[in-house]
Amino acid sequence: MTRYALLFDLDGTLVESDPLHLKAFNSLLEKYGMPTMSELDYRKRVQGRSNPEIMRDLFPSLPRQHIELADEKENIFRKSLGSDVQPMQGIAELLDWAEAEGVATGVVTNAPRANMEAMLGATRLEGRFEAMIVGEECDRAKPDPMPYQTAMAELKATPSQSIAFEDSGSGLRSARNAGAHVFGLTSSLAPNELVQAGAHQTIDDFTDPALWARIRTLKAN
Repeated sequence: MTRYALLFDLDGTLVESDPLHLKAFNSLLEKYGMPTMSELDYRKRVQGRSNPEIMRDLFPSLPRQHIELADEKENIFRKSLGSDVQPMQGIAELLDWAEAEGVATGVVTNAPRANMEAMLGATRLEGRFEAMIVGEECDRAKPDPMPYQTAMAELKATPSQSIAFEDSGSGLRSARNAGAHVFGLTSSLAPNELVQAGAHQTIDDFTDPALWARIRTLKAN
């Protein structure tokens, strides 16, 4: 039996975490005497990419230390998480609706598993998702569609029965190429940029009437 599914990216989608990530990256860059990044640099060089790609870009002269550097940055980030980290507005109500309607839910992220667990704990969203897919644990991470395809298979949902939520270009391409209906969140990119990257529709957060108009058709079809 197949099921309907709601599939969520993590950073910038479930949690507005980009400012904390930027601060962590800049702390690491400063430590190693490298130029720090602006918000625009972060969007271009970090957002939506996997850690191996990011570290090769930021630290080209330290190829043997990329794994250690990534671990160091993520430790800085996790230590910055506090109890006041807020999930995206409306997510609790959306997950309540999904649970009541028997709609499957999953997280699909390029973030390390330790980050995912820390962020879901800090925002009190742990235990609310049936599938938690980490791109680095798949053969191919986003922007490849494999992470979303893996989530659909685990949740027994077909692409036509899946709605994905993303905020980055690589994530949007991943979800769209997996066949999901994709909502782009405007936490990082403008609506036109999200559409150009592959979003079918754009929303500001999970309270948007356009989202609820779409998901309420799931049980009607």
